[in-house]
Amino acid sequence: MLVLHIDKSHCCHLQHNHHYAKLVYAASYNSRLYSRPFIEYFEETPMMVAVLTYMGYGILTIFGYLRDFLRHWKIERCHIAREKEEQKDFVPLYQDFENFYTRNLYMRIRDNWNRPICSVPGAKMDLMERATYDYNWTFEYTGRVVQDVINLGSYNYLGFAENTGPCADSAAEVTMKYGVGVASTRQEIGNLDRHEEMEKQVARFLGVESAMAFGMGFATNSMNIPALVGKGCLILSDELNHASLVLGARLSGSTIRVFKHNNMQSLEKLLREAIVHGQPRTRRPWKKILIVVEGIYSMEGSIVRLPEVIALKKRYRAYLYLDEAHSIGALGPRGRGVVDYFGLDPCDVDVMMGTFTKSFGAAGGYIAGKRLIEYLRSHSHSAVYATSMSPPVVEQIITSMKCIMGEDGTTIGSERVQQLAENTVYFRKRLREMGFIIYGNNDSPVVPLMLYMPAKIGAFGREMLKRNIGVVVVGFPATPIIESRARFCISAGHSKNMLDQALNVISEVGDLLQLKYSRHRLQLSSARPFDDDVYEDIDD
Repeated sequence: MLVLHIDKSHCCHLQHNHHYAKLVYAASYNSRLYSRPFIEYFEETPMMVAVLTYMGYGILTIFGYLRDFLRHWKIERCHIAREKEEQKDFVPLYQDFENFYTRNLYMRIRDNWNRPICSVPGAKMDLMERATYDYNWTFEYTGRVVQDVINLGSYNYLGFAENTGPCADSAAEVTMKYGVGVASTRQEIGNLDRHEEMEKQVARFLGVESAMAFGMGFATNSMNIPALVGKGCLILSDELNHASLVLGARLSGSTIRVFKHNNMQSLEKLLREAIVHGQPRTRRPWKKILIVVEGIYSMEGSIVRLPEVIALKKRYRAYLYLDEAHSIGALGPRGRGVVDYFGLDPCDVDVMMGTFTKSFGAAGGYIAGKRLIEYLRSHSHSAVYATSMSPPVVEQIITSMKCIMGEDGTTIGSERVQQLAENTVYFRKRLREMGFIIYGNNDSPVVPLMLYMPAKIGAFGREMLKRNIGVVVVGFPATPIIESRARFCISAGHSKNMLDQALNVISEVGDLLQLKYSRHRLQLSSARPFDDDVYEDIDD
């Protein structure tokens, strides 16, 4: 296989806490695992930008302590939750210092989050305008609606979050027949025929033996991992895994070891040590070794190196838990996720997890695989105690999935999958050409644009909204402290005109805020094969 190569003089390798500035390619233990080049961009943070970012946080922290001093002496009013005066002698419910970041940093730019929308979160949306007269402590609604804001923040990858069309019609019809709520668990009186059909549809869509659905995506991870592993088991978790995976791993009571993001050397080292040394103190073999990864990492825009993970899993006889929350529907020629994207056999993944909240425009999550679903029906807390999924939500899932599979008799689903892929490549390419630092894989619809400095987080969100573009900005603690970013989510519902309009605005705001940090113009040299036995890891 031929793999794209970048001249090393223009590269530095991805590390976390992540100063990667390199085109990461499919050089691995066996390059034949990949049928196409695996290209990801992670450019190093410029030194001056990093220094100024740390200085910015330092200044904010100093002023935060000063303001807390003024609040302590009642010179400045503090609006945030605090212990009551009459409870001062009680054991405190929480420590005031825990809210230091919220009081003094988050509040300054709080207007960028929790904005209420008053329309379908499609390619365009309507926002309720609000104003603050006390520096973001409280908000008042002006009564004005900001209309036709281009939505670059929702996870509506295939554009199924809509109130018209076959999905909406089917959901409305089912609502009239079944109602909105089931008011019971699946094991009692809450198991509908539509639930059974949905699970069969999901299994057929994924190409696995069986599947099980849950009413909440977060709980699908946090409540099912403890049902699968426990004390005496080992979980090997990617360092950038979602909070639901982290919580599920902690609740399980298993030993947790973290490997570097998408780094197969780090993963194999942990696997080898686990096999050789066994459990601490007793040195007994681990009951189970579970590798936990995501399909698309929602903050990085990177795609898991699944062929290599499966190869390692087989070599060391471990189990694989794959979270496809962001990749199912959004990747692969048939929209079947990261397994489809790499052309792999679904049976090689022991536990396939995903959500219906993104590509399907619904709610909830699923676990799919072989020989484990019946076990989860009686052992998963989320299955036994949670109320059944709402019937119209179930119907939304069934109809949208049939559309993607072409079982509705149309090609709308496949066209949307193709449109999303084209939009993603086009949007990423244009941003890189403009000089922005963009993270992630070429084919990932999650597009992080690096902002770095704390003052630019709020400024970017506000300036974009002024120009009728709705974006999501993210900072510490959701990201490393010097890696604040704007995260764009591309949709099949975005037309080229919409993307061009958004890109022009992004370029304008980028010039205004001086966000075009990129120092690299990556030039692809002639392709060459990589050695099959070496995983190349170039340190910065």
